[in-house]
Amino acid sequence: MTEMTKEQNGEQRLTRLRAELDDIDQELLEALRQRIDCCVRIAQHKSAYDVPMMQPGRIALVKGRAAQYGETHGIDTAFLESLYDLIIGETCRVEDLVMGNRET
Repeated sequence: MTEMTKEQNGEQRLTRLRAELDDIDQELLEALRQRIDCCVRIAQHKSAYDVPMMQPGRIALVKGRAAQYGETHGIDTAFLESLYDLIIGETCRVEDLVMGNRET
């Protein structure tokens, strides 16, 4: 195989891998959108039944599950904790808006 062919094959493979990564990113973004949509429905339920927005036990459960997943699948648990801090922060912001800022 010539150097030119190796380089072309390498570039083609990199292009395919980047396309795969782009697809995964799209799935990740869609999953985040779905998660936020679900949190809107949860906020509506909390409002209807006068449930406080903040549920520390639930937050601990979600973050613990993420940490366990990280341990099982070789993903840094500190990274997952930071990621879930961001995700939970955003969903709390959205829930607060949906619930009419009654707790702020």
